Amino acid sequence: MKSKKFRGAVICASVLCIILIISAGSFRTDQMTSTIVIGNSRIDVAVEKGTLQVSKDDLLKWVQWAAESVSTYYGRFPLPHVLLRIIPTDGKGVRNGRTFGQRGGFITIHVGANSTFEDLANDWMLTHEMVHLAFPSVADEHHWIEEGIATYVEPIARVRAKHLDATEMWRELVRDLHQGLPAAGDRGLDNTHTWGRTYWGGALYCFLADIDIHRQTQNKKGLDDALRGILDAGGDIRQDWELTKALDIGDRAVGAKVLRSLYDKMKDQPYDVDLPAIWKQSGIEVEGGKIHFVDDAPLSKTREAITYGSVAAGSNSVSAISVVVGDTAMNFPPR
Repeated sequence: MKSKKFRGAVICASVLCIILIISAGSFRTDQMTSTIVIGNSRIDVAVEKGTLQVSKDDLLKWVQWAAESVSTYYGRFPLPHVLLRIIPTDGKGVRNGRTFGQRGGFITIHVGANSTFEDLANDWMLTHEMVHLAFPSVADEHHWIEEGIATYVEPIARVRAKHLDATEMWRELVRDLHQGLPAAGDRGLDNTHTWGRTYWGGALYCFLADIDIHRQTQNKKGLDDALRGILDAGGDIRQDWELTKALDIGDRAVGAKVLRSLYDKMKDQPYDVDLPAIWKQSGIEVEGGKIHFVDDAPLSKTREAITYGSVAAGSNSVSAISVVVGDTAMNFPPR
């Protein structure tokens, strides 16, 4: 979740050394501070006091995987420096993620004391929060695009970094995307601020834009190219932009008029979409809760391009990771 309270390099090929000496098993945190370096960016990880079942190693691996995923999708980590505050809490699992543009970018997220490494490995929330770093802050009525991009990009980014199976990604998209369709009384994305239209309506916009960009460029470019163009033009969470400025820059990056045109169609009126027809054209079939791909479907190549982009299936382009464990003096932003 991108908080509205505050407004706000190519990945190296060589493998950097991982400096990490820790013991397995549960540990009691006492304001542990670590640093993860990915490409030219630094993530300072601060764990507040509390008890966690997972080891320090596993906790930092979870952060590393999220950073790898976002860096793979965008070609680099979005900001030069981010502070990540992990707050141990009761129970199990990851929750209450919030991302801010204040003080150069920071994220707070809660991890349950009884969480296992499997819980962290299956988590989507930290990647979702890191995606928020890569888009400018826009007016409140456009909050749907901030949450929509994070919702749509997160699983694709994890697939490209080999931290999620592509079949599972499409299964979840087919299962959930219908929640973004307009209901009775809908007044468009800018004026309908329900949970479904904010998160999944925004994701629906992204999905439709991704398909159309691929169509107009013969699968040579996709939404990732548009979002990279926005980020490279300085459009990250630290900046306040008009939405139309970001959309126009994204369109120029792909050489197609897609983002602005689709926004005009969806911003102030319901825009009906035949999702079952799109799934069929994309070669996605659901049988017994399982996904099957049909490779000779009209949009099967587009489906593959959306899934893997310029990253070949099975590759991993992000390898420059350095983890340094130790105490560091840090000034924490207010909650």
